[in-house]
Amino acid sequence: MARLKGIYQTELVPQLMKDLQLKNVMEVPRIEKVVINMGLGEAIQNIKVLESAVEELGRITGQKAVITKAKKSIAGFKLREGMPIGCMVTLRREKAFEFLDRLINVALPRVRDFKGVSPKAFDGRGNYTFGIKEQLIFPEIDLEKIDKVKGLNITIVTTARNDEEGRALLTQLGMPFRK
Repeated sequence: MARLKGIYQTELVPQLMKDLQLKNVMEVPRIEKVVINMGLGEAIQNIKVLESAVEELGRITGQKAVITKAKKSIAGFKLREGMPIGCMVTLRREKAFEFLDRLINVALPRVRDFKGVSPKAFDGRGNYTFGIKEQLIFPEIDLEKIDKVKGLNITIVTTARNDEEGRALLTQLGMPFRK
């Protein structure tokens, strides 16, 4: 079992029930999935960028990335519908908890001048999305093999009913929110 999942089940569920005044264990918010997305506009001209991004995202998450394609054509960007422009990975259950554990305890502290993540990035339904400017903060990435610094978006989807429950869950899990 993932370390963070064990902590969640043994310590955090009773604490969240008390903090949020919930009567049933099934009401306690939990992590549903974690979606990691890398949008690569330069993949239009250079397909090699996309291949390296898929390989790096697979190394970071431990799961093969899926290539995403453009939904509509945009003439100004020389983009046609169906062209590959990014990659994404959806992590669930054990892999989601393992990724969150590595993100919170290893990767985020390696960000330069890190003061915490924004507490305002919730979507109204308890889900949290934030961006990372460079993939180099993950220890799985080999610095010699990097051709270009790429950013990524991370969305943490929870079963929380509102932002307060989602914030309480992520705070208990150790997400470093800015004051």
